[in-house]
Amino acid sequence: MSGRSRAAVLLAAVMTFGAALVPSAHAAPRVPRTAVLDGVRLELTRARTHHDPALRRALASLTARADAWLGQGPWTVVDKPRPAPGGDVHDYLSQAPYWWPTTTPTAGNPWGCPYVQRDGQRNPEVDAGTDRQDVEKVFDSAYDLSLAWYYTGRRGYAEKAGQILRTWFLDPATRMNPNLDHAQFIPCKYDGRSIGVIDFSQSYTAVLDAQALLATGAPGWTAGDRAAMTGWNKDFLGWLRDSAFGREEGAAANNHGTFYDVQLAALAYATGDTALARRTVLEAGARRIAPQIAADGSQPQELARTRSWHYSTFDLVAYTRLAAIGRHVGVDLWDYRGPDGQSLAGAVRYLLPAATGRAAWPHPELEFRRYAAT
Repeated sequence: MSGRSRAAVLLAAVMTFGAALVPSAHAAPRVPRTAVLDGVRLELTRARTHHDPALRRALASLTARADAWLGQGPWTVVDKPRPAPGGDVHDYLSQAPYWWPTTTPTAGNPWGCPYVQRDGQRNPEVDAGTDRQDVEKVFDSAYDLSLAWYYTGRRGYAEKAGQILRTWFLDPATRMNPNLDHAQFIPCKYDGRSIGVIDFSQSYTAVLDAQALLATGAPGWTAGDRAAMTGWNKDFLGWLRDSAFGREEGAAANNHGTFYDVQLAALAYATGDTALARRTVLEAGARRIAPQIAADGSQPQELARTRSWHYSTFDLVAYTRLAAIGRHVGVDLWDYRGPDGQSLAGAVRYLLPAATGRAAWPHPELEFRRYAAT
């Protein structure tokens, strides 16, 4: 996720990879029913922050970031300068990042069409005039503020998180329609594309976990808010499963398909469809790991990209989140082995030499940096 704070990552790391399962609906409501984070470890970590210096430093960084969010937003899809191609200002709009104009814009050709693809080279115009940057702020701020409230109990964090979520998703005047029909459009070419689903699938689990945190008793986050967000999430889940774009994205045999499964499983779990969540994670072994990870741990579809290191780590983020969801529904994706020994652990081992500096990354990469995608 863009802009995710080191504090949030450090605290979340403690909570995501724990072996404990989230308890049943009859457990104490103070335990959040998070999709990716481990609710039990969230609670244990909160208690440890009083005595663990490393966690206290991480919490200080997280609250500093939350303090910064207090003076920003809320954001809404209706604020963009022009609506999505369908004409509805409530429809989300983003532009394909790696497509560029071929001519200078004129009065008769305001976009500079036609557009051509330059893989891995981000067109700066995609950050102006669409909803992409604002929705990333919604994802990051809701996550940071909700975590900060959960750990500190400070009312202002919860109230700001609630305001951000209500403005983007719920208030009739400002809400986003639960579809991605116009994500990653290409001027003069496509009004939207299936791969635009990744605008949400790579980060929306942060919003689902934020909602679960707030549902443990955050001030200002009402039963009506919870019900309305569940309704929005159910509608969005239906769009993912039934729309042409959703089905196309689910069929992708690379990081797009993996992140689609993450979003599908997380939404299903968050809205109470545990069977769908479990089935999605369970099928990911044969459907994703076996065909997308080679016996040596490499990810051939990601290595074909001009930013092969980035996309190899990026896809692995999706797998680890999917495995975290699996723990909540009784599926251990880390234990899966494909017919040739393909596994998530193998994919991690393949990246370690370059990640630790022991060896050079032997594949194309426009800008290699030793980092893990978040």
